[in-house]
Amino acid sequence: MRRLTVIAFPMISILLSGCGRGAIGTSPFSGTPSSPANSVPDIAGNWQFNTTPSAQGAQPASIAGSVSQNGAQVTGAFHVGGSNCFNRLTVRSLTGTVSSNTTTLTSTAADGQTITITGQFTKSASTGTNSFAGTYSVSGGCDAGDQGSVAGNSVPDIANNVSGVFTNSAQQSFDMSGGIAQNASADPTGSFGISGTAAFATPCFNAATVQAGAFPSGSYILGMSVGLEFDAGSGIVTFSGTLNQDRNEIVGNYTISGGACDGATGTAVLQVTSPWDY
Repeated sequence: MRRLTVIAFPMISILLSGCGRGAIGTSPFSGTPSSPANSVPDIAGNWQFNTTPSAQGAQPASIAGSVSQNGAQVTGAFHVGGSNCFNRLTVRSLTGTVSSNTTTLTSTAADGQTITITGQFTKSASTGTNSFAGTYSVSGGCDAGDQGSVAGNSVPDIANNVSGVFTNSAQQSFDMSGGIAQNASADPTGSFGISGTAAFATPCFNAATVQAGAFPSGSYILGMSVGLEFDAGSGIVTFSGTLNQDRNEIVGNYTISGGACDGATGTAVLQVTSPWDY
């Protein structure tokens, strides 16, 4: 199988890339190091941002989605969750010019609200992943005046082996194993489609295909949110969960429609591992 790339929300994606530095050279005239090049960070990919409002009692929000980049110009498709002032289903675009220092990204107005994020992208030398730290502010609409700090992380490719345990409301469990792959490019909603195959150890059904989709239906990844739809022919298992920070576990809920287990619901914990992990 292909490696699973990751998914994600509205303005967040754009903010979360790593920044690079140019190599330090030696001046042929002075023999002293020359100034490092002002390189542009590469932040394209799937992002998850989380806000911390400065006002006491205000709602924190998540911003998740994809970022695309052309030179220093970046655009993204994101979704804002966790706030009563934003509809998570609404796709919001985020644009700006990224630099190795301070970067400002601004969303297009939606519901009369505009989000502005300002901060810096950094790249981890040990993991190679990008992160973002800065501030945000909202102008106009229901959430006007909201401001505070924002932290974001890029969501790198997820390995393509997946296995887990599904447990229904009666505490009866069944196992699942399979493989998944993520689309290399994001769809217009800012999510990345997921496809693959799986096998279930249950009398209700056995082999299933993972149907690629786009947020909020089918199989996709958006930021740290993961949706999986397993089509077994005689029934469909719909799973919705959240990827952990280590990117090796997805915890969520499932429902079954059709077949002998029609109407069953419960929880599931899925392990995502590399084929080279032992």
